[in-house]
Amino acid sequence: MIIAVDGPTASGKGTISKALAAHFGLPHLDTGLLYRAVGRQVFLNGGDPDCAEDALAGTEFPDSLLEDDILRDEGSGSLASRVSIHPSVRKALFERQRAFAEQPGGAVLDGRDIGTVIAPDADVKLFVIASVDARAQRRFAEMSGRGAETTLDEIAEDLRRRDERDTNRKDAPLKAAPDAFVLDTSTLDKDAAIAAAIEAVEQALPSR
Repeated sequence: MIIAVDGPTASGKGTISKALAAHFGLPHLDTGLLYRAVGRQVFLNGGDPDCAEDALAGTEFPDSLLEDDILRDEGSGSLASRVSIHPSVRKALFERQRAFAEQPGGAVLDGRDIGTVIAPDADVKLFVIASVDARAQRRFAEMSGRGAETTLDEIAEDLRRRDERDTNRKDAPLKAAPDAFVLDTSTLDKDAAIAAAIEAVEQALPSR
């Protein structure tokens, strides 16, 4: 069983995906972390994330980079959004993601183009959304908890810029697959969002 979970930054898709993986006993891949690693590697290389050649070079990151907590900060997220617009980067990472999805027994993958590009044949597709205000509040609480110095307005503006890049890029834009279940988590707490996602998956499975 393959479960595809897509949505914008801080919508709750990562938390939901991990919970679905645990509930259904499936491995989980945060594909956004791959793009964050590429962006971080471009930075370490002294390259330009807006340059396709530099971004492609960043796909040669060491696996150990995926364990670095710095990938979770806002800077890495912004870099990920910038490198992900390059078709060459997406092509380089496609096979890694596809292989994970096709492993025996299935998997849960979350990202921005799982249901539309990486696993269009997924058994269940969720598209998780939330308002910019709700997402900014969540990310602000998360960043503040880590001691990061940022403001709510800065986070909200960064989310808007990422949304603009992700939804308007030519290659694999962020959008819901036609057969995806859209889950709005704007007014849901963590437990309620997870419960709604599990219910959506369980209701979708019998008909497939």
